[in-house]
Parts: sequence; structure tokens; C-alpha cells
Amino acid sequence: MPIKNVVVNCTDVQRSVEYYGKFLELPLIGEAGEDRALLDAVTATIELRRVEQGREASTWVGDDLQKGFRHIGFKVDRLDERAAVLKAAGVEFTLDPLDAEGAVRICFFFDPDGTLLEMIQGDLQYAAVLDEDGVARERALGVPTRPRFDHVAVTVEDRERTHEFYRDHYGFSFIGTIEQPHDPRGFSIGYLKGGDTVLEVFTYEREKTAREPQLDVAGFSYAVLAGDPPAGLPTLTAPDGTDVQVDPDGFSFATI
Repeated sequence: MPIKNVVVNCTDVQRSVEYYGKFLELPLIGEAGEDRALLDAVTATIELRRVEQGREASTWVGDDLQKGFRHIGFKVDRLDERAAVLKAAGVEFTLDPLDAEGAVRICFFFDPDGTLLEMIQGDLQYAAVLDEDGVARERALGVPTRPRFDHVAVTVEDRERTHEFYRDHYGFSFIGTIEQPHDPRGFSIGYLKGGDTVLEVFTYEREKTAREPQLDVAGFSYAVLAGDPPAGLPTLTAPDGTDVQVDPDGFSFATI
């Protein structure tokens, strides 16, 4: 069962529609309103929701030792060319294009309201393959003709616990790992695949910090998964009235 939708809060819907359309080629589904717009990201949708400027500031920080949501990733072709267009427009990067572990090329940058985005080019070459069929399905998606949603990244305390939760409730399969041998924090990445989408799971040997989800400030709000909501998790109410669950690491999601 895949990630169906990713809700991103923004202070100006039209500005964000133009940004995601120009730089990531995500077309509108229907019409954009003042408070909401839905974008086609091929394997999922990106939903933009307006929040008021001047509300409580986001507590998200750009340190992957903070548990919960980290970034949204898109598979692309021509990464360097796309990054050059972003840079020419003055978009802020946190990581310039480089060749990364797993034989992929990546870069990181912000949307207009500070949501961290990643572009990835190439098929990951996993340090360990745990589900050969899942990896084969991943590679069968091929090179995208336009950027497509690939994953949401999260930092967690216990990768096995995270795997068991998303496997048992949503059918995600643990397909492989990428190791970061040069990172002194003891950094490892696991890939949980659901449908054509991925939950990218960061783990560290270092102590991590926690963060309470914020559903009504600019930035990532919650993901929408296909399945039945599990019992016993804390539940928040999004500004649109959606019931949103919070997993043990502070990642927020709803179910349909």
C-alpha cells in the first residue's frame, strides 16, 4: 500500500503552485484555490494547504538527528541541469549536486516555505538487498520523463520497530539498506517500499532529539497512507478536520 498524498503547508498557495510547477514539473489537478491546490507527482499527489503567516514558527530543524519528518524526495533525470535552473532562480540549497553512497546523484534544497526537498538521479545500488522482488519493482519504474515522487524520509530510534509497524499495518516491505561508512554518527538508511513509493528511514548511533508534529505551520504537515488506521496511537486534528496519527518517532500521517 503506497503513500498516496503528502500535505505541505504554505503561506501562499499560488506561489507554491508556480514553484512546484516550474522546478519539479508537477501539474495542477483541477484548479488552485486560495487555500488549497493538488499537484500530480506521478506516483502520489502533493497537496498544498495555506496557513497564515505569523503563526507559531516551525520547530523543524535541518539536523537529521531530529526524529520524525526529514525531507521529500523526487526521482529525476538531468539532475545537474535542473539544479542549475533552481540556483539561477536563487533557490537555497543545503547540498549541491554530488555523487552519493549507492551510486546515485543527489541534491537538497528548500521550497518557498522551508520544506526540504531532494532530487535523486539513478537507481540505488543497495549495500544489502532484503527483498529482490521489491528492488526489481523499484527499478522497473525506469527513468522518469518528469520528476516523480519517490519518498518521504524520516529519522527513527529503532528501524526494526518502524519496519514492523509499517509492514504490519500498511504492507511496506524492507527492500534494502545504504550504509554511510564515513559518517561518524553511525548513519544507516533503510528503504521501506509500499506500492511505487518509499519511506526512507534514517538511523543513527548518536542520541537524537524529539519533535512534536505541527499541522498548522508552514512546512510538511502529514502524509496520507492507504490502509486502516491503527489503534492506540496519539491522534491530532489537522486544520481541515482530518484525523492524523503520530507514530512513536513523531512522524504524522493519515489513512484512507
